[in-house]
Amino acid sequence: MSNYIIGVDLGGTNLKAAIFDLEFRCVMERVVDTEADRGPNHVLSRISGLVHALLEEARIDQAQVVCMGVGIPGLLDPHTGMSIFSPNFPGWSDVPVVEELERHVSFPVFIDNDVRVNLYGEWKFGAGVGHRNLVLLTLGTGLGSGIVMDGRVLYGTTASAGEIGHMNMYREGRPCRCGSSGCLGRYVSAVGMVNTFKEKLTAGRSSVVMEWTNGETGQITARMISEAYDEGDELAAEVLQETGTLLGFGLGNVINLFNPELIIVGGGMSAAGERLLQPVREAIANHALRWPREACRLVVAKLGGKAGMIGAAAYAYERHTAT
Repeated sequence: MSNYIIGVDLGGTNLKAAIFDLEFRCVMERVVDTEADRGPNHVLSRISGLVHALLEEARIDQAQVVCMGVGIPGLLDPHTGMSIFSPNFPGWSDVPVVEELERHVSFPVFIDNDVRVNLYGEWKFGAGVGHRNLVLLTLGTGLGSGIVMDGRVLYGTTASAGEIGHMNMYREGRPCRCGSSGCLGRYVSAVGMVNTFKEKLTAGRSSVVMEWTNGETGQITARMISEAYDEGDELAAEVLQETGTLLGFGLGNVINLFNPELIIVGGGMSAAGERLLQPVREAIANHALRWPREACRLVVAKLGGKAGMIGAAAYAYERHTAT
């Protein structure tokens, strides 16, 4: 009898996998380096190797596994199982992920975007439980998002619905890998906030952060900016205010467009908490339509780094049982 589901969260740095029972209780999980710079074939080999190692350690036979879900960054086709493009993975173009992985396992494999599997995780088991209209933001190296409307995850024509990070905020702004410029994610992300901070330093501003890094701007991190904020650093406070305000303008648009009851903020930058979210709330209060904004709450994600694994498993099980 098949009693288990596997969830895999593929990140640029870490590859995470977990085995769950049919109640989505974690049986075992492991994290290894992705080694993305060695190309797609190596990464796929890492995934299958990690899965086999997990099953062996847990003493679970492949015949006991119902299915496996894999969350992958970038653009993909969840129906053909093809990963079309992943910007942070060298040589990652039109990779037949499902076909390759199913050569090494005896159970079906399903793939989806990494942010959407995080969305499934938070919606089914985390901050979004019980809600039918919600938006998840992942604020990390970039800005990702996923949307649930009327109890269904939105995909769109090319499975790329919810690219809030590519909402144009400036007519001529910072160039983006998508080919446009001024995208929200180029400012509201860990990289974006650090770049804003560096631009102000270049313009002659000062900060305690420069003492911490011995003047090396390449060592500045988003966490340092939050810590400097706590030390009363004027520049850090200004940058967090500007970043939060810009995100608030973007989320005001999201509220007006999708009318969610809940916006969940996850990813590494969510650790900034109210330092970042207070100006977000202020901008939403001042610029979103009254009725939708009053019906919407802004909260921090609950599951942290486990959302992708359990979300990938839940997504795969939903796909499998629907076929």
